[in-house]
Order: sequence, then structure tokens, then C-alpha cells
Amino acid sequence: MAYPGKNHKQYATPKRRFEKTRLDDEKQLIIDYGLRNKRELWKAQSILRKYRAAARELVALRSAGITPEIYQTKKDQLISHLYRYGLVGDNADVGDVLALKVEQQLDRRLQTQVLRKGLARTPKQARQFITHGHIAIGGQRVTVPGYRVTREEEPEIGYYGVSPLTNEVHPERGRITRAGVR
Repeated sequence: MAYPGKNHKQYATPKRRFEKTRLDDEKQLIIDYGLRNKRELWKAQSILRKYRAAARELVALRSAGITPEIYQTKKDQLISHLYRYGLVGDNADVGDVLALKVEQQLDRRLQTQVLRKGLARTPKQARQFITHGHIAIGGQRVTVPGYRVTREEEPEIGYYGVSPLTNEVHPERGRITRAGVR
């Protein structure tokens, strides 16, 4: 039995280490989303892999002849979880879960949400603001750039109350506004 306090790996590395197309795609995603390293990308891929496995299990249960009530409850649980995190729409189906892309998972990170809301100019700056404690969700400071933002938390993203960035005349706020992001 493993030690319960020890952290375990949350991702799986690629099977082929030096596949050119995969390396190029990963490099572009890291640049676009401002990720620190490939490990953050692999974590997002592993999360999607778990969701797809759950969807495939649902398809197998349906074809195995399980009662429709049990199938529907399991399907509703999976879809509502993915809807809460903003990965699928209102009336999504198992096929939509199987069609999820890693970009959709990366779009739900706090770092990307800060950039999209116009609180930072670049993905790297968004990461810096988060790690330095300038960003809060509902008044609560969050310092993890990889935090997955739910649909309810999305409108509550803003600057932390005592952060100098809350001041409208802060030099960095002026740059963000002049750059046309806001």
C-alpha cells in the first residue's frame, strides 16, 4: 500500500518520445496557452482521457443491456460534471464527450480565463499575476494558474482586493487598456 500523504503522478507521458508532429503540436499549445512545461499539457490530456474512458464505459453499458434508468443516471452525472466545468453545452451527449479536445480543457484554466477577461496582456503575464497573488475568484485569492474554473466562478474573476492592480491608475493597467485588450 502506498503512503497516503505522498503525491502521485497525475499524468501519463507519451508513448513515442520523439514523434515530430506531436512535438510540434505540443510546442504550439505551450506557446498559445503560456504553459510552464509539457507536464501541464499532459495533465490536461490525462483528465480528458479519464472523461473519454467514462464515456466509453457508458457506451459499453448501454450495449451490454443495462437498465435504461441506471444508464441515464450515470450519463446525467457525467454530463452535468462536464457542464459545470464548461466543457460541454446544455444538451450534450456521449458523442460530445468523446469529441472533447485538449484545447477545451486548457481554455478552462484560470490563466486562460484571466487573459480572456482582459486582466492581462499575454498568457505569461496572466500566469505572473496569478502566482503573485493579484487575481481572485469571488474575493478569494487563487495562486494556481492551472486551477480549473467552473461556470459559476467565471464571472467572479477579478483583481484581489488589496492588490495594487485594483487601482485604475496603475501603470500596468494602463498598458492593458491601451493595448486594446479591455
